[in-house]
Amino acid sequence: MTPVAVPVLRVARPTDDIARCLPFYVDGLGLEVLARFEDHAGFDGVVLGHPNAPWHLELTTHPDHPAPVAWSADDLLVLYLPDGGAWRAACARLQAAGHGPVAPLNPYWAARGRTYADPDGRRVVLQNADWTA
Repeated sequence: MTPVAVPVLRVARPTDDIARCLPFYVDGLGLEVLARFEDHAGFDGVVLGHPNAPWHLELTTHPDHPAPVAWSADDLLVLYLPDGGAWRAACARLQAAGHGPVAPLNPYWAARGRTYADPDGRRVVLQNADWTA
């Protein structure tokens, strides 16, 4: 059997105001701005993440395409932070940036994590656990 290449993941989220969302992701979640682009076929954007991580989060905006609201309260970006100290620090950063936790739709996420909403209402879970399939 031919091995399957492991892809690099990029999650793209539309927004009408990148500048309003950046403090949530950078100051609150501790992500770094890895790249920015302007007028790429009319889209502006910012790529966030960690330099050595195999994933990125991209926020994009286009003046002719208003960003829709999140599909549901269970439309989640889940970040696993198994180290309790790192998890508590991430939650504290979000709180300091003015973002308190919100009740998750699925109670599973409250057992070992906290759910937060970015300025657009899109949700991120900080899960204090190892990732398991």
